[in-house]
Amino acid sequence: MTQSSPRQLSLPVYLPDDETFNSYYPASGNDELIQKLQACAEGNLSSSLYLYGPQKSGRTHLMHAACAHANDIDRRSLYVPLGIHASISPALFEGVEALNLICIDDIDAVAGHPVWEEALFHLYNRIAEQQDCRLIVSASASPIEACFALPDLVSRMQWGLIYHLQPMADDEKLVALQRRAAMRGLQLSDEVGRFLLTRMARDLRTLFDVLDKLDKASMVHQRKLTIPFIKEMLRL
Repeated sequence: MTQSSPRQLSLPVYLPDDETFNSYYPASGNDELIQKLQACAEGNLSSSLYLYGPQKSGRTHLMHAACAHANDIDRRSLYVPLGIHASISPALFEGVEALNLICIDDIDAVAGHPVWEEALFHLYNRIAEQQDCRLIVSASASPIEACFALPDLVSRMQWGLIYHLQPMADDEKLVALQRRAAMRGLQLSDEVGRFLLTRMARDLRTLFDVLDKLDKASMVHQRKLTIPFIKEMLRL
C-alpha cells in the first residue's frame, strides 16, 4: 500500500493514516464489534477475536484501525495481510507473541495450505500462553465455512469471540459518503450521493476512491460536485 504518511510495521506493509476507528462508519448492528475490537487493541479483552464478512465490507479498515489504536497507546502491533501469502513465509510468525496485538487479515487465504495452517495453529497456542498479547483475525467466512483442513486450527479459532460484519444499507452509505466529503470541505447533496450509489460499485472503498478523485478534480476545475460535473469527470 502506498500512503503519504505511512506507519511501517515489521512487514513491507503500511497502515494508512486515514483508516482509524474515528473514520470508520459502522453499519447498524456492528457497534458491539467495534467496542470489542477497541478493547482487544487495548489489551482489555481476554480472548481472541474473529470477524468475517465479504470482500470490501470494511474488514481491512477495521484491522488497520485496531493496529493504529494500539500504536496510539504505545502497544506494539503487527498487521499481516495473508492475501499476499505467496510472497511471505510462515516463519514471520516466529516470536510475534512478544507483541501486544497481532492482526491477521484474510486468514482464509491460506485455508488448505498445510504449512500455513500448522503455523497458525501453533501461533494460536503460543498467544494463549501469553498474558499481554491479543489476536484479531478476519476472513470472508466463519471458521466452519472457511475450508480450513486442520480441525485443531478451526477449534482454536472458535475459542474466542466471532462476529459477522453486517453490511451497510444504502442510506448508511450515503451518510458515510457525505461525512467523508465534509472532511474534505466538499458538499455532497442527497441527490448527488444517490447518483454515485446507483452508478458506481456500492462498496465504500470504491465509493471513497471515487470521491477522492472527484475532490481533486473539483479543486483543479474549481467546480462544485454536481451530477453533470461528475458525469464529465467519470465519463458516465
